[in-house]
Amino acid sequence: MKLEDLIKPASSCDSAGIMPLLFVGHGSPMNAIEDNVFSRKWTEIGKTLPKPKAILSVSAHWETKGVHVTAMKHPKTIHDFGGFPKELYEVEYPAEGSPELASETADLLRPAEVLSDQNWGLDHGSWSVLKRMYPMADVPVFQLSLDYSRSPESHYLLAKELAPLREKGVLILGSGNLVHNLRMVAWDKLNEPGYGYDWALEADGKMKQLILAGNHKALIDFRSQGRAFDLAIPTPEHFLPLLYILGLKKDHEQIEFFNEQAVAGSLTMTSLRIG
Repeated sequence: MKLEDLIKPASSCDSAGIMPLLFVGHGSPMNAIEDNVFSRKWTEIGKTLPKPKAILSVSAHWETKGVHVTAMKHPKTIHDFGGFPKELYEVEYPAEGSPELASETADLLRPAEVLSDQNWGLDHGSWSVLKRMYPMADVPVFQLSLDYSRSPESHYLLAKELAPLREKGVLILGSGNLVHNLRMVAWDKLNEPGYGYDWALEADGKMKQLILAGNHKALIDFRSQGRAFDLAIPTPEHFLPLLYILGLKKDHEQIEFFNEQAVAGSLTMTSLRIG
């Protein structure tokens, strides 16, 4: 079977009752406490989505050997960053976990071995966004790790097995950034909205074109897309959550982009909702 056959979007069906999908460019952890265009949009999105039964987050900030899923009843809030104001370290996001859905997720992903994790919790790729979307922390949240030993194709195909969760009211959230090159951040441009290097804007624009065209194969094969992509994705962890969301897209589901803005030259906050 050809790769093209394997990566077709899931079959069309009546989407009534099926939760939308989100990929969110989460950017700086400070977005959790700052009132800005990004955090305001996250709040708006939370108000327009159907209330989920639970949220499964695939965050750029949890990489593991093998696939892990958080399975504790009360995940801790992880402050996985340094050099920020004290106020940010005091933030807690006390959402419950969902051991039952974690177990179901592991079953769906068989024959892949999925390890039940009792130690991780919620990293800022999850809680910085969800604090804005669901400030009452009244929706259970569990996380699926990024297995760094897997290829992009394998991540994409693994995601497809999660489709039944959407029908059970689970919101699947991919959290990363389309363009994420911290080594090339223009620190002197942090307060200049929309500032992006030419290559960052080029990569972001091409990614959006490929997403709208349904050309998932090109996005999976991002290492063959030229210099702008190489600079935009120096390491894959912030890009891979997008492949989980695209792998779950059904035929004819609409795509809506939001927060389409560059930050500090080498980051973009571009996000999308599917369905």
